[in-house]
Formats: sequence, structure tokens, C-alpha cells
Amino acid sequence: MSISQKLKERSQDVCELCGTEAATIEYTVSPKNDESIENQVALCATCLAAIDSKDASFHWRCVEGSIWNPEPSVQALSYRILHQHKDEDWASNLISSVDLDENIVQWALSAFEVADVHKDAFGNILENGDNVVLTQALNVKGTNFTASKGTVVKKIKLVHDNAEHIEGKINDQTIVILTKFVKKG
Repeated sequence: MSISQKLKERSQDVCELCGTEAATIEYTVSPKNDESIENQVALCATCLAAIDSKDASFHWRCVEGSIWNPEPSVQALSYRILHQHKDEDWASNLISSVDLDENIVQWALSAFEVADVHKDAFGNILENGDNVVLTQALNVKGTNFTASKGTVVKKIKLVHDNAEHIEGKINDQTIVILTKFVKKG
């Protein structure tokens, strides 16, 4: 992808990470979209290739300078690269010495987030709309009944912020059920 005139001007036509080669690529720092220059970093071909390489650790010593760039997108990408090499002393020391805005750190670390996966008692992956069977009798809090072992719960909903919980209807009441007590049906 070519580089926009605004990004060329901001970067002074030089890679915003290594600072040594000509910037030729607009790189959008995920999960942002590329509609705004604030989400982009001007990169050279060498840095772009190093982003996808597992053996580029020495190359990334250049982020010792780019982490101090005033642009949030450059800081976020630099921090992300540092985080990938956090087991190396140089990167660990640099991470502990920078004080970035919390939003920039979250932006940088968003690349490493893994979506919660809901699994039943046997390790089967659960999805919204699945049917499950209770593997043991459950006392339903706030009601006067017990859901017996073998009860089928149809069309469950996953609790998005807790991989150990699902929602389902039993006796026309929506309840939260622990995934360790269900088997995918």
C-alpha cells in the first residue's frame, strides 16, 4: 500500500520505527481501522517484514527510540513489539522505564487478547444457540425448584465476559449455569 501525503509529512518520509529507511507503507495498528492517520504508522519494507518474522529480535532494538514518539499509533506499535520480546532484558527494561497512557497500552496489548472460549464439562466448545444437558442436579438459587440431572436446556446464551457461565431457561426461568455442569447435547 502506498503512503498518504499526510503520513509522509508526519513521518518526514522516514520509517517511524527504525528511523533509518524511507517510509513506503501505511501500516494500520489493529484493531483500529485505516480510515484515520491517527491509527497508522509509516513503515519501511524492512520493518514490515520484521513484524511477521519470528527471528527479528535484534532488528527491534530500534523501538528503544520509537517508543518515545509523540504519536499514539507509533507508541502502541512499539509497545506491542516490546511486549513480544519482553523475555529479553533490553525489552523488559524498556517496558519498565516507559510510562504510556493506559489507553495506548491497551491498544498495544489488544493483539494478544484471546476470546473467551466456553467449554462444557468434557471440553466441547459451546456456542450461542446450542442445546446442553445438565450432568448433575442443580439447586436453582432464588427459586423453589431443583433442576434434575439430565435436564435439557435449549438455545443457551454465552455470558460474554465469563467463559465459565452460560444462560439458559429451565421451567420458563432464565438462569445462569456453570459450564462445568453441562454436556453439549
